[in-house]
Amino acid sequence: MKSAKLTVLASLLVAAGSTAAQAAPITADGPAALALAGVVASHSPLLSTAEKKAVVSFFAGNADTAYPKKISVTADKIVCRISHVDITSRSCDLTFGHIKHTVAGRQANEIFATQVLAGVPSDGAAGAMLESLARLNCTLDPAEIREKAGVGARCSFEAGEQEATSSFPVVTRSPRN
Repeated sequence: MKSAKLTVLASLLVAAGSTAAQAAPITADGPAALALAGVVASHSPLLSTAEKKAVVSFFAGNADTAYPKKISVTADKIVCRISHVDITSRSCDLTFGHIKHTVAGRQANEIFATQVLAGVPSDGAAGAMLESLARLNCTLDPAEIREKAGVGARCSFEAGEQEATSSFPVVTRSPRN
């Protein structure tokens, strides 16, 4: 009985530790952060037209783009899927508050690949590759980008919950002797 309680306690502690590790923010700086902001910004209903144009311009290689203040690119959740079975199938769901935007094909592939570049952990499920992040917050500083010193773009995010994983701990019990 005592060993069963210890096993349950150990399982709960391991599960709690892995949950805390998964929730730790991940950061991307420089080129990867600019790329992530660049592929997300055009879909964001939270940015003004001028902000979107500035981000697109920076991402296109125009460091001297004139914009008077920092730009914040945010998304609540981004989930991308690429099928192993139907190799033509790729899609991403981008969630901005209560607004969900779905893209497919080349745009989805660009977002998927950019998440990989930025360090989003990959996962897989039956017949699919998944890239998922939550609480994306990217800051672009036009003044720093103009300096061309490798700075001016920073993103933080959390690894998103993958559909194929469970947060429930595995509890094993020893038979009574």
